Amino acid sequence: MRWFRRWYGANPLHLLTMLGCVLLSDYAAVGLLKVKPVGVLIWFIGAVVGHDLVLLPLYVLADRSVMAVFRHRPPELPTVPWINYLRVPTALSGMLLLIWFPLIFRIPSHFPRTTDLSLNPYLGHWVAVTGVLFLLSAVAFAFRLRPGRRGRETAGHGRYSASET
Repeated sequence: MRWFRRWYGANPLHLLTMLGCVLLSDYAAVGLLKVKPVGVLIWFIGAVVGHDLVLLPLYVLADRSVMAVFRHRPPELPTVPWINYLRVPTALSGMLLLIWFPLIFRIPSHFPRTTDLSLNPYLGHWVAVTGVLFLLSAVAFAFRLRPGRRGRETAGHGRYSASET
């Protein structure tokens, strides 16, 4: 088993999980391509252009900006990789906004006509979910920083710098 770990870099269960994900996505792709090949191609090109050329540079710019603010802080900052407690809720909230933005910003569509549902609660719900995500992240961070915690951070192995996270 050690040779496999050295060769692959993780345990066999990880490899099986990744193969299962690839097979599931291939199954979905083949099914979608049979129904709407042009629509899938347009969506794929839009996703690549939208993510890689527009959103990814914005992610990097926002992340670098936050890191630049805290780079010049005193070295008494916690040894926990704190930036991840900001990145995760931001990414999840951003994904929700990206998926639901027409309803959140009440952009006219066929949704209200076909469902008879109002567009009013979507903005409030998204703001509430975003608040809960950041609150849970702050609680998890506070739990990680609690006094008397034993682990990697107190043993000196958990020293993280801003560039390592």
